Amino acid sequence: MKHITINGLRLEYRDFPATADGRPTLLLLHEGLGSVAMWRHFPEKLAAATGCRLIAWSRAGYGGSEPWPEPRNLRYMHREAEEALPALLAALHIERPILVGHSDGGSIALIFAGAFPEVPLGIAVMAPHEFVEAETLAGIRAAREVWQTTDWPAKLGRYHADVGKVFSDWNDTWLSPPFADWNIVDYLAKIRCPVLAMQGEDDEYATMRQIEVIGERVPGSQVLKLPACGHSPHKDQEARVLSELAAFVRRISGS
Repeated sequence: MKHITINGLRLEYRDFPATADGRPTLLLLHEGLGSVAMWRHFPEKLAAATGCRLIAWSRAGYGGSEPWPEPRNLRYMHREAEEALPALLAALHIERPILVGHSDGGSIALIFAGAFPEVPLGIAVMAPHEFVEAETLAGIRAAREVWQTTDWPAKLGRYHADVGKVFSDWNDTWLSPPFADWNIVDYLAKIRCPVLAMQGEDDEYATMRQIEVIGERVPGSQVLKLPACGHSPHKDQEARVLSELAAFVRRISGS
């Protein structure tokens, strides 16, 4: 594991080198309870499938990365997209990346692409959120019950230095009454790069409106509804997701 200091915070990351010439760099953005380690073998498989250099990192407070000193607020994904991600790109000297985000990471990728439309070469999102649904809140309440009644804290604790804070920051924020109005749909119309949006038909945290809205608001975007798939397409339909991502990279990079 490598480390880099961004905005005064020491963050962990992994850097998979390119295996083919002329390929863009991929940045892998994890979900709301994720980290570098929780991707398991997916990053190296994606790097191999695309030939691209791939960067995966744990955002502030996740995995072994230092946390933001302030408490989480309702714009925590905006902060990652508009402050942390640009600083990371500058520190690693990366231009025109392709962002690949899951869940919260997908939302962060969409915010970034809307805020900085000239930067990303493309973005691929898996089970992203653009607004809060009743199904989302029901899934998060169910997650809290599992957290309180099973050994999930011990299992998730293998991947985070402060697992209690990781869970409470995610769960409490999404279930707070003010967060019901959280919405990033306006960012979609500002996106200028190609977008691939994938979601499982059995997603326990959202309806298909989450990716349908992307298809309606982003011209030329590609929307894929995956059967026999829940909230984690890269786990439930790994082979299909790797194939679709490799084709997406080839198409937009001309490789």
